[in-house]
Amino acid sequence: MNLAEQCAAIDLLWASPFPDDHGRSTAGWGGPGYAVAELTRRHGAREEAEDRADADRDDLSALLAQGWGAPYRFSLWSVHTRALEQGAVVSEPWGWLSACAQELHSWCVGERWVALAVAHQGDDPSYQLLAVVTDVAPP
Repeated sequence: MNLAEQCAAIDLLWASPFPDDHGRSTAGWGGPGYAVAELTRRHGAREEAEDRADADRDDLSALLAQGWGAPYRFSLWSVHTRALEQGAVVSEPWGWLSACAQELHSWCVGERWVALAVAHQGDDPSYQLLAVVTDVAPP
């Protein structure tokens, strides 16, 4: 997906109603209050794939910043730690996202939050650039 297609995917997520139930959708997957789309998937050696996915995020973030301003960047490490070590309940999509991503670039756009994250899930060696749109403020 090129940058124009990625922006169109984010616009679609932002403008669409959220799913009533957790699961797959035409845009990706989601649940009550959020929707997620995979924008890119990078394969290869771990460090190389992660670096390429980070570059994808940074390029898209720079483009989005032209219209929405500089992104709010924050680490999901403390969110994941609170959930694992302290048993804190973290609202979705942040709980799930904190288990597979380390950092977010996010913007508050109208009544919704738009976030970009580089995710690595389970034993899958690839890294994904995810777009998340939600009406739940980041923790």
